Amino acid sequence: MKEFNIPAFYRSSVIGAIKENRKDSDPRKKDFTPTVLDFGPVRFYIARHFGFCYGVENAIEISYRALEENPDKRIFLLSQMIHNPDVNNDLRQRGIKFIMDTEGKQFIPWDNLKNDDIVIIPAFGTTLEIEKKLSAIGINPQTYNTTCPFVERVWKKSEKLGQENHTIIIHGKSNHEETRATFSHSNQTAPTLVVKNIEETKILGDIILGKLSVSEFDKHFRSRSSADFNPEKDLVRIGVVNQTTMLASETQEIADYLKNIMLQKFGVAQLKEHFADTRDTLCYATNDNQQATYGLLEQDADLAIVVGGYNSSNTSHLVELCERKFPTYFISSEKEILSRDEIRHSNFHTHEIKVSQNYLPQKQKINIAITSGASCPDSIVDAVLKKILSYFEGVKPLSEVVEEALI
Repeated sequence: MKEFNIPAFYRSSVIGAIKENRKDSDPRKKDFTPTVLDFGPVRFYIARHFGFCYGVENAIEISYRALEENPDKRIFLLSQMIHNPDVNNDLRQRGIKFIMDTEGKQFIPWDNLKNDDIVIIPAFGTTLEIEKKLSAIGINPQTYNTTCPFVERVWKKSEKLGQENHTIIIHGKSNHEETRATFSHSNQTAPTLVVKNIEETKILGDIILGKLSVSEFDKHFRSRSSADFNPEKDLVRIGVVNQTTMLASETQEIADYLKNIMLQKFGVAQLKEHFADTRDTLCYATNDNQQATYGLLEQDADLAIVVGGYNSSNTSHLVELCERKFPTYFISSEKEILSRDEIRHSNFHTHEIKVSQNYLPQKQKINIAITSGASCPDSIVDAVLKKILSYFEGVKPLSEVVEEALI
């Protein structure tokens, strides 16, 4: 796989060494058990896969290259390049301005842009409508386009499905940049709608079977479907694609449910005419990180810490998985660890920030499961480890523990 040129301050000698060791010992990614770092009073279970993925490293490399190549030009990002506050803040400090927020609210009007400005397309991609706006100004949206190749793969699959007269069902969050971009692209060739979860999918299934009326479709899906979407005509031949940061297991559950609905309506002999196999739209990195989190759930940990941006979809799903077994704390960086007894963290269900007391249990040896989202630098995970260790006496030296783990 390609090696990317990203700033050294995003990397970690500790986490980097662990990842390289696991890659060498398990090149086919068949072992999802965590790496154990035993410091004496604290034992960390480090997820097999986490942190920067291919698409994020690609986006970071292109963004910093844009800065290097255009020292005398105004440089803009459409919105956050990735969902990590440290990365985005560093880009801001280097002079990059953000045109809009992650939900599309405009900070800088289009007519403020000039044809010699540089505009970076974020890793989530963007809509065809925005690409046309930039082109009309005289800005080539492809010059610094950091769209993740795995997002583009979903677009290509959607286009192919559309050419085969399938309607596209997107599993995603309708206000997420990636889902908006995927909707824009798939809508060019096919009727398209967005479902958020299995509960909404069951409503859609009842509409397909005629158990619910068109008015129910309008109530639940009209605002998230293409113009002139006709549920009676457009739900007879379908394929499911996904926002690549959703839970892979949930996307599969949605696809399996809709496949069964089409089986009920059209029968076994006609199923292939009405339902497309789209398993290849799942992002490998999202899937690997989620599988590695399942590996963490096999451990006997006292708590889990998940590190990443609070608006990161892929990170929130890792939190969701960890919460199935452990008290889980979703933090953006080591700065949220306030003391031995206090931690500031996000409740991803309510999007509220809260401070919890006594998050580290009072016991002789504490076991902590730790992972991070695909947009979180390894250096931040490294800092989290060190911050927690600073509260304990008799901790074994970091170099010694890492060396033991690499044997």
